[in-house]
Order: sequence, then C-alpha cells, then structure tokens
Amino acid sequence: MAKIKEENNLNIDEMKRRDNINESFSTDAELRKRNMRTKREPGHRIFVNRSLQLDRIKFYGFDMDYTLALYKSPEFEELTFQEVIESLIELGYPEQIRDFVYDRTFPLRGLWYDKLYGNLLKVDAHGNILTVVHGFKFLSGHEVRQYYPNKYITGDDRIYVYYTLFSLPEIYLIACLIDYFSNVASYVEDRTAIKFGENILSFRAIFNDVRNSVERVHYKGQLKEMVCQNIEKYIHKDEQLPILLDRIRSHGAKTFLLTNSEYWYTDKLMTYLLTTDDNNLKRDWKSYFCYIVVDAQKPLFFAEGTILRIIDPHTGSMKLGSYSGQLQQNEVYSGGSCEVFSKLIGSMGKDVLYVGDHIFGDIIKSKKQKAWRTMLVVPELNHELKVFHDKRDLFNTLEALDTSINELLRSFDMTSNRGPDVVSKIKQKIQQCTHELDMNFGLLGSLFRTGSRQTHFASQVTRFADIYASSVVNLVYYPFFYFFRAVPQLMPHESTVNPEEPMHVKSWGDETSRPDSPDRRRSTYYQALMNTPRFDRSISTSASIQTHPDLPLYVTHDHDADGDPDDDSQPNVDQDLDFDLRSRVTYTPPRRNTESPKK
Repeated sequence: MAKIKEENNLNIDEMKRRDNINESFSTDAELRKRNMRTKREPGHRIFVNRSLQLDRIKFYGFDMDYTLALYKSPEFEELTFQEVIESLIELGYPEQIRDFVYDRTFPLRGLWYDKLYGNLLKVDAHGNILTVVHGFKFLSGHEVRQYYPNKYITGDDRIYVYYTLFSLPEIYLIACLIDYFSNVASYVEDRTAIKFGENILSFRAIFNDVRNSVERVHYKGQLKEMVCQNIEKYIHKDEQLPILLDRIRSHGAKTFLLTNSEYWYTDKLMTYLLTTDDNNLKRDWKSYFCYIVVDAQKPLFFAEGTILRIIDPHTGSMKLGSYSGQLQQNEVYSGGSCEVFSKLIGSMGKDVLYVGDHIFGDIIKSKKQKAWRTMLVVPELNHELKVFHDKRDLFNTLEALDTSINELLRSFDMTSNRGPDVVSKIKQKIQQCTHELDMNFGLLGSLFRTGSRQTHFASQVTRFADIYASSVVNLVYYPFFYFFRAVPQLMPHESTVNPEEPMHVKSWGDETSRPDSPDRRRSTYYQALMNTPRFDRSISTSASIQTHPDLPLYVTHDHDADGDPDDDSQPNVDQDLDFDLRSRVTYTPPRRNTESPKK
C-alpha cells in the first residue's frame, strides 16, 4: 500500500509539473519572460528563428566583407561617399555636390527605392508603406496617397531593395541629390524627373548613375587600395576571430571562406585579421580554412555559377583552364558554383552553416538553392537592442493602447450603430508613440519595425536566417553541442484566446454528430491503440482492405529533425511506447455506417 501511495504521489507531482509547463505557454508576455532568462550578455547572444543543433554541423562557411571583416562606421561609409561623388562629377553632375556631408543617422538598410518617383520607402512584410522620404522630406499621409493611393506597393522592376551595409552611402547620396535638385532654383521638379533648360534628368537616371558609380568605385580597386593603405582606420579587428576558427576545426568540423572579393584584397584583410600578437612565426591565414573560394560572384554562385579556376597565391594570377580535381587545403580557388563546390567537399546541404551579412546574396540564395543552414550577421543589432531596452516603456505603451481599443470594442456587434469616440483619440496616441519610438532608433526608425509592425527586412530575416547575431564571434560563447531552440510561434488565434474562459464552439466536421458518438479528436491513449483493428500485411488477399490510417507507433511529428538521416532510426513497433513523447491527441477511426438508407 505504501508503495502504491508513493507512486500516486509521484504521478500527482508529475501532473502538476506538466500543468506548470502548460501554464508557462499561456501568454506572449510569459513567453518573453521565459526566453529572457539567459546568462549571456545581450550583445553576445545568438537569436533563433529555426531550431539548429551545432553538433549536426560539419562545415562552417564564412563570407568576408561585413562578416569576418567588419568595416568601421562611419569612417568607411564616408570614404565611399566621397569617392562616389567624384565619380558623379566626372559624369557631369554639378561641382556643388562636393559640399555634401555624410550623415550616418539617416540611411537605413532594407529601404526600397522607387525609380519612378525618386522616393525612399520603408515597407512592412506585406508591401504596406510605413514611411516615404523624397530627398530629405518626409511625406505626410496625404502626400503619400498622392503617389500610392492604397499606401501599398509591390516589388517589381521599378523597385530596388538596399539589402547590404555597403548601400548606406548610396542611400544617403541619392537623398542628397534629389533634395539638391528639388530646392535649387535652376532646376524644376516634375513628378518623375528634374527639368533644367531643355534637359530632363529622371529619377531612374539618377539611380542608374549613382548605382553605376558605386559599382565602378568598388570594382576598379581604388577604394580597396585606400582601405589597405590605412587598414586599421577602416577595418575592425577582433582578437577572438582566430580563436573561433581554430576551435571549430579542433572539434572536427571543416571551415571554408566564400567571398566575392578578389584574392589580393582578401589576402590583405585576412592577413590583418588573423595575425595575432603572439604569432611570432607569422602563421599563414589560409591555414585557418580548409577551403578558400574568392571571386565567387554571389548570388550567381548559388545558381549556374562560373568557371572554377585555381589561383597562384604567390602571383595572384589564375592558372589556365577549368579546375576539376579535389579541393586542397592552402589552395585558393576562384569562381565556381555551389553545386560543384558541394560535390567536391562532400557536403549534404543541412550539414553546412553559412555565415554572411547579405540577406539576399548570402542567406536567401544559399537557403533556397542548397538548403544550407544560415547565420545572418547584423552589425546594427546592438544598437537595436540598446534602444529597445532603454525605450521598452514606449513599446509597452503601444501594446497597452492596442489592448485598450480591443477592450473598448469588445461589447459591440453588428447591431451597434456607433462606436466610442475615444477610439480616435487612442489612435492618435498610438501614432505619436510610434513616432517617438522610431526617432530613438534614427531618422528612419528601426531596422526591424515601425511601432508594432515589422519591416520587410525583418520578415526576410525571420524567414531565411536560421540564427542571427551582431557578430560572427558570438559563436565563441556557445558550446559545439549547443541546441539553438526556436521560440514557439503563436498565431493570433492561439495567443489571444484565454484558456481559462469556456469555449462554446462546435468543431468543424462535428456539427451533425450525435451526443453519444465518439469524439475523434478526444485523447484516447491506450484505448486508441488497443481498439484499432490491424491487418496482417504478410497475407495479400483481395479481402484485406485497410479502412483507415494506422496510428503512428513512433515520433513522426517533429520539427527539429535537421541532422543526418542515419540518426533518425525508427524504433521497433513491438517495443514499449513512451507516451510522454506521443501527441496527447490520438486518432480514433470513424465508425462504418451500417444503417440502411431511407427510401
């Protein structure tokens, strides 16, 4: 009796423990509190969109620019800004544009440029327009609707999206030019162009000139030479980077460098980044990587790619012909494609974790084309975290205002002719609070949100980046067996329903069921397994017809399985089942209708 009583007490304790776990998932606020409990500093943390097990990763790939080599802001941006201005003057732009002064507080990654009207747009995940800037003028709601009647736009040929941090000087220069042409008396602004005398300069032409000048400055080598001449001024050096790369290889995984930069520039930057004070022997930076690919031309690398060639590291010149052998350590390769590269290194897609900063060229393409696991480096993240932490009361106020509107309208239905007047005042407070919160991030607000609405950039991060962090060296703060567990994503119908309130609804498909009929969605535990008829599949006869699906005898509903298929061994169906791992809702087959049809 004592033993039975002890077992009953254990069962009661176990039920209480499960009840506590279920209660912890009841609200979004409680979910946030649970996930804020961490020993790591926020600036050292890695944030999770999709669950990822580090011990399943066999290859760690790295981009270079703004990933391993983080450019200093605003020093590098100011250098690029001035070089592009000189290129534009060579195209015939007025000498006065040399007076432009770069302002880091204005440009924001993830903006859309409308080539037709010359507007910079901040857009949410669904194409709804959040903010519009023409030059330096922020348009009001009425002015926005004159350009975009529904305050909505789709990403077509007239739209260019600024995905990368290299775009910040370009964004600001376009705003400077449009503001200049809009305010100087000798220029007359039309709806889609600038007129001066008999000449017309369209906003699309301004974009093309700036875009071509940026590419010319980056690819002709002058900008990169200036960076190399004063590398400490423009490149941030983290002493933990060589430690990270060595630790990855010491734990049995392989590393590779995959960059669009040329070999000579890669050699200069990586030598600076991976040469430490205690490295008296001047260790070759190439020894930190198992494979090195330069001139990758991403995102083309993840599509058809280019010819794979081998580079002579002593001269920097490419050897004749297309390389077709096995990839070797301490060798440098140029071009190629992801398909060829994956075959040569023996990777299988999900056993690769690729780290990059370009949401389109690095993250989206590698995820879509090869199903690589992805880590996005977001250097702006520390600023976003600090502002969101310091001004959390503003965001909480926004949530409270939204809740107050829901509470005010809760008792109204279609018989009501007029709502409470106070709702319009609350909406104005929401707009004021949203504006105040945005201004704390910068002139164009947060990279990830406007008020309570997420940006297009945020939706891309959530969809394609498995994990993201402010720096690649944040990996140092996690063990190699770490399981990055994604936060449960609740839909509105899950997060807004109070589990303590009674639910007076009929389930779809059960409207005509009789009161005494079995509920096919009811938890049945062992009864479902014992009462389910089985057929001996070893006997193949025409009479052996399976009338319903089998109840799964092992875990099949698992969203975290991302490893080697050999690890997903299926248990024997005759062994004892662990019902703690089984879904609480099991399947009961429908009863056959034996009643004769009414005539």
